[in-house]
Order: sequence, then structure tokens, then C-alpha cells
Amino acid sequence: MDVDAKVTIIHMFTGIIAALISFVLTTGLISGINNEPIAILMAFVVLYISGQVSERIFGKEAVGGFKGWLWSGIVPFLFIWIVLWILLININPVPPIPAGI
Repeated sequence: MDVDAKVTIIHMFTGIIAALISFVLTTGLISGINNEPIAILMAFVVLYISGQVSERIFGKEAVGGFKGWLWSGIVPFLFIWIVLWILLININPVPPIPAGI
């Protein structure tokens, strides 16, 4: 399998994980914390970690630097993360806990 495909698969799985983390932080499932900016920040932390992991596994030259990482990693990650996060929020049967309570 090509290195670009492997990088894409890694970022797709981490996009699913980031969407679940964002959903949990947005809906307040953890001790009443519901904060969308923290959810977005955590997703970007997961993206950065997955990029560093893929560069360490395959090497910077094989990944193709930032340009290769952009098209093989960042774009699939953002697409999977946003779509799954929106779906989870819309399917959620429990409304989010209001901030300030």
C-alpha cells in the first residue's frame, strides 16, 4: 500500500476519535463541561499528534512534508471530524447542558 494511503487511513481513524472527543466535550457528558472552543482545540491537538506519529512512522520525506501532509492527512481528518461531529450532535437524544449551570 502507498504511504499516502496509509497516512490517510491514520488520519481518518484519528478524525473519528477527535469527533467522539468533540461530541463528549460539546454535550457536557464529562462533569457538565460543554465548551465548543475546547472541543475544537482538542481536535487540532489530535490532528497534530497524528501528523507527528505518521511522520515518525513513515519519515518526513516519504510523507512529503507539509504539502503531502495537507492532502493526505489534514483534508481527510477535517472532513471526517466535521461530518461525524455534526452527525453525532444532530442524532443526540439528550440536549446539551446549558453553560452556567
